[in-house]
Amino acid sequence: MKVYQSNEIKNIALIGNAGSGKTTLAEAMLFEGGVISRRGNVDDNNTVSDYNPVEHEHGSSVFSTILYAEWLGKKINFIDTPGADDFSGGVISALNVVDTGLMLINAQHGVEVGTEILGRRASKLNTPLIFVVNQLDHEKANFDQCIESAKLSFGNKVAIVQYPVTSGLEFDAVVDVLKMKMYQWGPDGGKPEILDIPDSEIDKANELHNELVEAAAENDEALMELYFDKGSLSEDEMREGMKKGMIACDLYPVFCVSAKKDMGVRRLMEFIGNIVPYVTEMPAIPTVSGREAKCDSNAPTSLFVFKTSIEPHIGEVNYFKVISGKIKEGDDLTNVNNGTKERLSQLYVVAGRNREKVTELVAGDIGATVKLKNTKNNHTLNSKDCDFIYKDIEFPEPKYRTAVNALDESDDERLGELLHRMHEEDPTILIEYSKELKQIILHGQGEFHLNTLKWRLKHNDKMEIEFKSPKIPYRETITKQAAADYRHKKQSGGSGQFGEVHMIIEPYYEGMPDPTSFKVDGKEFKVNLRGTETVDLPWGGKLVFCNCIVGGVIDTRFLPAIMKGIMEKMDEGPLTGSYARDIRVSVYDGKMHAVDSNEISFRLAGRHAFSQAFKNAAPKILEPIYDISILVPEDRMGDVMSDLQTRRAMIMGMEAEKGFQKILAKVPLKEMDRYSTSLSSLTGGRAQFTMKFSSYEKVPNDIQQELLAAYEEEMAEA
Repeated sequence: MKVYQSNEIKNIALIGNAGSGKTTLAEAMLFEGGVISRRGNVDDNNTVSDYNPVEHEHGSSVFSTILYAEWLGKKINFIDTPGADDFSGGVISALNVVDTGLMLINAQHGVEVGTEILGRRASKLNTPLIFVVNQLDHEKANFDQCIESAKLSFGNKVAIVQYPVTSGLEFDAVVDVLKMKMYQWGPDGGKPEILDIPDSEIDKANELHNELVEAAAENDEALMELYFDKGSLSEDEMREGMKKGMIACDLYPVFCVSAKKDMGVRRLMEFIGNIVPYVTEMPAIPTVSGREAKCDSNAPTSLFVFKTSIEPHIGEVNYFKVISGKIKEGDDLTNVNNGTKERLSQLYVVAGRNREKVTELVAGDIGATVKLKNTKNNHTLNSKDCDFIYKDIEFPEPKYRTAVNALDESDDERLGELLHRMHEEDPTILIEYSKELKQIILHGQGEFHLNTLKWRLKHNDKMEIEFKSPKIPYRETITKQAAADYRHKKQSGGSGQFGEVHMIIEPYYEGMPDPTSFKVDGKEFKVNLRGTETVDLPWGGKLVFCNCIVGGVIDTRFLPAIMKGIMEKMDEGPLTGSYARDIRVSVYDGKMHAVDSNEISFRLAGRHAFSQAFKNAAPKILEPIYDISILVPEDRMGDVMSDLQTRRAMIMGMEAEKGFQKILAKVPLKEMDRYSTSLSSLTGGRAQFTMKFSSYEKVPNDIQQELLAAYEEEMAEA
């Protein structure tokens, strides 16, 4: 392959709701671009992009796949992305390195929830979009409905470039209002016959042509003046206006295809080659420092690694975008994230699992390399005269969690290694080794997401695992003041142990005044504050330790031991063994012995006094509450709301959003178990949601009693 220059490269992503036909379109584009000589089929498991065994098993994309085609003297890099929201990580990483998105819309359904969410993600990254209405040959295809739903969601930026003469089983022709020609295909698709627009369509074509001219002119003052002077624009002038509109994200052209029959794909690629912005025409990439990295092949070299995969017999493959400069085979670069040196001994352009060796890649191009030692996703590699570092790709918060363990205990260490590897391939898989819950917790985007991981471990790595319901990370706290004292005394032979501690504990809140006096169980205690230590607890909340000792009844050198004993008990709460939080402890009295007192004595005395006081301070169990946002079709609102009520949800608001309804609610984590599966079942897979930790709140009394009983039973069996 020749070395393509930056002004010859275009980067696009194929995005769209599950079932919109992205992989089939990718196959047709590879065929039209001469990369393959025969189109594969998703049902036959022989497509270029879905080449992993797990994708063959499920019949859909699980990973994003980097591809390319050479077209009209240009190199088009494109990334086929998964449609299921469970695998959104691949979509997000792709959108961070491409310059244009092809948004596929299923002609049967129009804009779906996934389309809406993907549009929002593209908008956040200022990624231009082309809408591609696919599957127009399906018997339920409805082009007008697709356009109506697209305009409802994306506004008047939607500009029709093509419309089908007929939709459904008879689909074989489109009218192109940019070219003002009709394209017609035979049964096998491919190269179309280009005809004059028939009389029956000319009025509609002229009307849509004028709308497209206006949309193109709106993006450039000079073009607008030309339009007013001449009443129209030439095709080249329209192209220029459309390109400017796309770069500004003010114009979304609409194309029509049947990817399965290779109808319309060649014309779509022609539009990509002629009008889609080159990498040099897009805004510069911002760096962490606020500087901008321009797409300039003469600048210092800088690469950004956006994807990692593990390939059989090869190992780790790192995919990168050349942000600036150029990279040659054998170049040495510095990983600015960890300071290590890396040699790029081999460079490839890739089409799925097929890799073609190249000697050089320039700014804007996408490539791959192997055998890097210390480079992972989100890492920046620079030449010695460059100090750029790029922002990490932001992935969505997890929406599903499960505990995991190997069926064979001897595989525990290997399981950890495999899970770490899978996180490197898919950053939306998070692994938590919870000391608190004594479980390995897997976090992902949905049940299907983690079941796919399980399938891969079993079939690719011969590792049998099981999923269990994860425990809930409860917290314990107190709701009133309580006093306690404890004397630790032990005598065995010579030296003994002695320490006595008196303390008062109370609920802590930000901004509370310093302690001066207490009234506990009818008794009044006056204290003299001598010092305060505040500990931000690793599990959230605070412990405030107040030294109110007077007269030297406890030597100050023993106070850290008392605090250590308190922390030990907060690490293992008295109620259910959960972490305790948000407590202020005032140690105001005690006794010590000149010979027998030591640190261990006061640590134990502090521990037991705190435990006694805690149980008398009206303790409460706190549960994690999550903010959830659900985007749901209007006709399924009732079902979703009813389900939320069974989950102790507190509805915070509802709002209409472009043909859908958004529900905002707070829900206990305990009630979110398998929610992604339930929501999919309730809505036929048409709803999506996000969740994020909000706060800890007190559990209802009946649930607290259930938790206490369960903990007592667990302790009795231990």
